[in-house]
Amino acid sequence: MKRPLILALGSLALTGWLIARATRRTCSFAGKVVLITGGSGGLGLVLARQFCAEGARVALLARDADQLARAQAELTQHGGDVLTISCDLLEREQIGAAVQTVVDHFGGLDVLVNNAGIIEVGPLEHMQREDFERSMDLHFWAPFDLIRQALPHLRRRGGGRIVNIASIGGRMAVPHLAPYCASKFALVGLSDALRAELARDRIHVTTVTPGLMQTGSEGNAKFKGDHDAEFTWFSLSTALPFTSIKAERAAAQIISACRRGLPSLTLPVAARAVVLGHALFPNTTASMMKVLNTVLLPSPAGPDGDTARSGHELRQ
Repeated sequence: MKRPLILALGSLALTGWLIARATRRTCSFAGKVVLITGGSGGLGLVLARQFCAEGARVALLARDADQLARAQAELTQHGGDVLTISCDLLEREQIGAAVQTVVDHFGGLDVLVNNAGIIEVGPLEHMQREDFERSMDLHFWAPFDLIRQALPHLRRRGGGRIVNIASIGGRMAVPHLAPYCASKFALVGLSDALRAELARDRIHVTTVTPGLMQTGSEGNAKFKGDHDAEFTWFSLSTALPFTSIKAERAAAQIISACRRGLPSLTLPVAARAVVLGHALFPNTTASMMKVLNTVLLPSPAGPDGDTARSGHELRQ
């Protein structure tokens, strides 16, 4: 009985793979309208550069108007067709207005990249409910609202692409990053759940779970607990050559996955190995995380540790 069942399951899996491959379509981004959140710096700006290089018309959403102006000046200097919108994604009413502005300006929408994010580092003892709510608002509810606003416009185009930039922390939780991991797990779940339902509208959803990325994110991250010690371990982690990836390389792989409509992308290779190891040996990785937290990561600090300080402050 076992052999026929295995053969049947194997045949079903092969058939599903062949159907998925046959229905997957690559696309050119020339002339396409691409909306990128968190697009004024870091990975978002690198993605914008590469989309513009392919002839896409790019809309950038971010809070800081000055950073947006600098990003627009750089991209337009190199021939990019760029619209910037100052938008606080924590304010729900601003999201709908921003999407409508993009559609009014460019005449439609083809690609949505949910990239905006925040990182709060520190022991659980120093994290408050507000820290978790803020992470959930930006990493889950903002992409949810953006997707809901974008869907009618993508359907009018006969299909489109949605790219949700989550994190390896959305596949495997890491100590001292509890709010970040919890919210990224939620985004991964949302992204994977929407994929099947939106496929009938020819809307491809790609879930991206990068490992550590060399984007200078440690400067914008917020640190609690032993501020200097937390900043040091996080900064060193993002600089390791074999466990992190440069933003330019990551952006190229993300755009390639988006073009092909891939369901999922984990990068770099080291991150894929970690996710696979966790899936196969969850108890072992759980034990390793306990050791990591006990032996290597800083202990909770005094009352001053409840105050969040940015990486830029700690560098001074």
